[in-house]
Amino acid sequence: MGTPEAEYAAFEEKVKRTVYLDNISPQVTDIVVRTALSQFGTVKNVQFIPDYFKSRNIGQCALVEMENPKQADAIVSEIAQFPFMMAGMPRPVRACPAKVEMFDDRPAKPGRNISCRWLEPNDPDFEVAQKLKRLNKKHAAEASSLLKQQLQEEENLAKQQNEALKANHKKYEMIDSVIADGTARHLAKRYKMRIADDW
Repeated sequence: MGTPEAEYAAFEEKVKRTVYLDNISPQVTDIVVRTALSQFGTVKNVQFIPDYFKSRNIGQCALVEMENPKQADAIVSEIAQFPFMMAGMPRPVRACPAKVEMFDDRPAKPGRNISCRWLEPNDPDFEVAQKLKRLNKKHAAEASSLLKQQLQEEENLAKQQNEALKANHKKYEMIDSVIADGTARHLAKRYKMRIADDW
């Protein structure tokens, strides 16, 4: 095992060659991600971030480690410019460079010394801590509200796409039936129109 400094430097290199993806379809697997991103280079590791809300409609998130930072940059650049669909997901996948805070297994940063202690009400920092606590609760409530709104929008989108798919399927079935029973040829003759021979 190397020094803490060397271990942290290796971790920082890993962060540079890793991409954070979100809005991934819940049906997408490790193999699908590897296949989709192999056009940019060698995928070394795919780590899906657990969905603590256990929702089937919200997109998944993943940290994808590439062979080098250049490949990771190419993914971020490409996805920023063009919609990138994965496994038929109606919403395009989003990508950004990974950040140190995104990794659960990150080593302790050398030289960083954090200590925790209980604050008594008469402590000068007690009021500051109370304000931070209230602010944290407010942010959590706002995030929860935004998440509910996003889930509703995604459910509506999925419903619309399902209805459109069913409507298109019915149209294709009707066209297929008109061609199969000869109605299309009969109408073409009646109105003196030409239809393709492969009908």
